[in-house]
Amino acid sequence: MLQIIKNANILNQQGELERKTIIIDEGKIQKITGVEDEAVLKAEQSAHSVTDASGKLVIPGLIDMHVHLREPGFEHKETIETGARSAAQGGFTTIACMPNTRPVTDSADVVKLVLDKAKEADLVKVLPYAAITKNELGRELTDFAALKEAGAIGFTDDGVGVQNAQMMKDAMSLAASMDMPVIAHCEDDSLVVGGYVTEGEFSKRHGIKGIPNESEAIHVGRDILLAEATGVHYHVCHVSTEQSVRLIRLAKSIGIKVTAEVCPHHLVLSDEDIPGMDANWKMNPPLRSPRDVQACIEGLLDGTLDMIVTDHAPHSEEEKAKGMELAPFGIVGFETAFPLLYTKFVETGLWSLDFLVKRMTADPARVFRLDTGKLEEGAPADITMIDLNQEQAVDPAAFATKGRNTPFTGWKLKGWPVQTWVDGKSVWNNTVQQ
Repeated sequence: MLQIIKNANILNQQGELERKTIIIDEGKIQKITGVEDEAVLKAEQSAHSVTDASGKLVIPGLIDMHVHLREPGFEHKETIETGARSAAQGGFTTIACMPNTRPVTDSADVVKLVLDKAKEADLVKVLPYAAITKNELGRELTDFAALKEAGAIGFTDDGVGVQNAQMMKDAMSLAASMDMPVIAHCEDDSLVVGGYVTEGEFSKRHGIKGIPNESEAIHVGRDILLAEATGVHYHVCHVSTEQSVRLIRLAKSIGIKVTAEVCPHHLVLSDEDIPGMDANWKMNPPLRSPRDVQACIEGLLDGTLDMIVTDHAPHSEEEKAKGMELAPFGIVGFETAFPLLYTKFVETGLWSLDFLVKRMTADPARVFRLDTGKLEEGAPADITMIDLNQEQAVDPAAFATKGRNTPFTGWKLKGWPVQTWVDGKSVWNNTVQQ
């Protein structure tokens, strides 16, 4: 099915914008050429659809390697379909979902269920992670071989840290033997019990127990040493502290195979921004100090942190209404990620547009060896179109996700996705409303 996207502003290899036409056929990008190319004029006559980008930004589909889709078990928070729809609305075409569901994704049957539900939704590409330990209890390793064969792309007990070092080393050794990554939620439980914000200005002001930076960094340091010993690809989830950035930077400098991610909220918010005991500001890792925020920004800029992820974590309004102490950790992220970062960093001149796009497309694809994340001839037609001039306030009522739990309500942002294609199929289109 021949499709054309014309008058598209795309980023060239030098990171500069060029006006081009993209020809899509059989789910792949067949040609990227000048707007007046004879092939374009000929193709338009027989094309099934022609989209006039009218100078909007057209980039590879965004990739999010850390999301929570909640199904099976927590469908009141999100389903694979609603999460995939939310991802598409945010410009994401590939997402990787965490295994802390009920039942936990610790068997081939649950991996298959996730893949079947994603196929049924027929929206974005869903890549399931599998648990490191059975039921994420940290006591017994899962069947890595069966999980890989079923379609799992890596192993993680995200939501909880693997507390036993020998268990983690055994997991890394097994994963390395299968050429599979271990993805770690780094948290020492002995340091976090009773805490629900970071140990900092906010916790002191309100007289509550804080979660210290070292609760994350201790596991990062431990796991780096275990990764060095086993040779596994070790990937650090949602880095939030200065100490973690420092350890990862050192590990990379001596050749240890470690990669890492950071979330938008840890780049733009600190604990000093929390307005009060509103659970929409409660997340794990918690918002850290301004110094940690700056360390994460610097780590992303120098390549210590490889990619941006959302850690999209929807909860029901009833759950979040329980208040800061009792509500579950987590905020939604798909639909605000790009405009938030574009507004805060690109519009202000701190980052180039090319840098932001790569950290959300080519870099996660490189780290996890995906065939997506590139806008070039022969690549899958996973494409996102963004209106960099569109400015609007964040309105949770307009979200496609079931979750409304965001600290960004009312923020005026620019750079909203307006259309998303997956393998050439339009899965989100807001251009008709522009």
